Amino acid sequence: MGIEVRYASFLETKKLLWLVASVFVMVLIIQYFGFPNVYVVPSLFSSIKGQVTFLDSFQSGNSSVSGNLTLASVLNTNASNIVHEGIAKTQLSKTSDGTVEASNVTMIEDTEIEDKFLIQDLESNNLPTFESVGKNSSLSTLQVAHGSEFVVPTPNVTSENNFVLDKTDKDDIAHRVAKNETIDANPIPTTDAPLSTVLSPLTSSSQNQSSADHSCLRNIPAVIERSDRARKIVPSISQMNYMLQQSQTSFCSMNPQWSSVVDQELLRAKDLIESAPLLQSEPGLYAPLFRNLSMFKRSYELMEQTLKIYIYAEGDRPIFHSGPLDGIYASEGWFIKLLQENKGFVTKNPKKAHLFYLPISFRLLKMTLYVPDSHNRTNIIQFLSNYVEMIAQKYRFWNRTGGADHFIVACHDWAPAATNEIMSNCIRSLCNADLRGGFQFGKDVSLPQPNIHLRTDPLAELGGKPAPKRRTLAFFAGHMHGYLRPILLKHWENRDPDMRIYGEITKASYLRQMKSSKFCICARGSQVNSPRVVEAIYYGCIPVILSDNYVPPLFETLNWESFAVFVQEKDIPNLKNILLSISDKKYKQMHGRVKRVQQHFLWHIKPSKYDVFHMILHSVWHNRVFGIRPR
Repeated sequence: MGIEVRYASFLETKKLLWLVASVFVMVLIIQYFGFPNVYVVPSLFSSIKGQVTFLDSFQSGNSSVSGNLTLASVLNTNASNIVHEGIAKTQLSKTSDGTVEASNVTMIEDTEIEDKFLIQDLESNNLPTFESVGKNSSLSTLQVAHGSEFVVPTPNVTSENNFVLDKTDKDDIAHRVAKNETIDANPIPTTDAPLSTVLSPLTSSSQNQSSADHSCLRNIPAVIERSDRARKIVPSISQMNYMLQQSQTSFCSMNPQWSSVVDQELLRAKDLIESAPLLQSEPGLYAPLFRNLSMFKRSYELMEQTLKIYIYAEGDRPIFHSGPLDGIYASEGWFIKLLQENKGFVTKNPKKAHLFYLPISFRLLKMTLYVPDSHNRTNIIQFLSNYVEMIAQKYRFWNRTGGADHFIVACHDWAPAATNEIMSNCIRSLCNADLRGGFQFGKDVSLPQPNIHLRTDPLAELGGKPAPKRRTLAFFAGHMHGYLRPILLKHWENRDPDMRIYGEITKASYLRQMKSSKFCICARGSQVNSPRVVEAIYYGCIPVILSDNYVPPLFETLNWESFAVFVQEKDIPNLKNILLSISDKKYKQMHGRVKRVQQHFLWHIKPSKYDVFHMILHSVWHNRVFGIRPR
């Protein structure tokens, strides 16, 4: 009898073990096929997901990465080209030796004709071999190498962070231009479909980095769906306004792992902003330029009174703590310079900080690490990954919020693609504010992009003719970057004396035309952004934004429709009629508003109230305040 009982018990135990093993295998299979980018086994047992882990090669304090690294293949990164739905996408994964493995991504270099940032500027910053990244940093000794593996460009992609025409479409356009045939003005057509069909819930990588609750992100129409269907959809400016409005009521950043005094200060500031007293006017500000003058004024005051920013000291020049002060990427350098000199906002005590600034110049990062003609940014992604992991190891603040209270200011075209994964939770102030490139309303900020001609006087050549003396209806000139500008010239170059549309012209002619035209066409180049938007404001010309999916600068604060014109790419053939439909009275009103809004786009050697330095800072502050929720 005892033997029979023991045998039956043995059988039951065996069945139970088989059942547990079967369930475990099924979980592995389901998770593998359902979530191929997730680490399966660790995710089953980890109670704190998404927290940054540390590379063995990093040490805290004044340490450096072990081993000799090259710019072509940092930490011996293995590469493979990954293309998904026509988008080159980078995937990071841990290897057995603790390094980060990143896939190569097709990259096409884009440098505007306006870029005046010269090599001698880098030489003055001790660029050569990038010997050390900082006396206080944990980054490595790097040597410039030009042996990077070459990646053949993906046919259907011109840039990994941007939806554009398929190569076949672009070849067809080029052929038809040569043949002088009619071109469809909108290779990416728009739709009049309801907004619900245009937008999809937020699906960025930040949701997968679930070190905290992301439930509040589920229904936010923050990014356009990455599919063939969505490629044909272009949101209007009114739809963008709706997306922004929804994000302000629905978006929230990652819940912190533990609460702090600064969180309560931010929640208190949010309550005060939302209950701001109604203002009809305010000295120094012009109400029609703002979405809500009352809330902006209260928010700005609270920023001045409350905001404290901690700047990480890690990292050495040229990539960190400096940037270009002239050319089309000057916003990076001026912001770094003026914030580091500021004693009101900056704190040396990180426990008191509401925001943490990563003082990286993405322009200098590209110029320092990119191997010419390699079309490969693997080492740039690796470099940023190493930096973030070093920060997370040395300080506890990154992991408290998953980086949600950290921010960058980046004007280079590659910044969105380089940070979409590594800094997905950070507040990113981007010149390349492309809805199809991962820009998220409620978190990211569109960065103004001027073209500074003289670093010793950023306000040089400001101004233009008064409205009655502007005789030219519309003006454009520039390089033929991207797919859109050839289409613009095909329809309007030498076709109409009122429409002065050119290719390349001299700088003197360019400035003269901008200062004497009523409307300045700001046509996208290889990316959605163009310095012409801010240039037009500098020279008193009403900007006509001709760039689908572009979020204009300081969008959460300014009422762009009060002083700018938005024309979708499909409407290029009808461009003149659209501009002529604006009455003379309306034009003069908009011209006056362009002159009034100018103060919010000016860089001063010493910051001035409501200037572009403070406006960028306010937008970052605004998104942090409205992104936080009670724990």
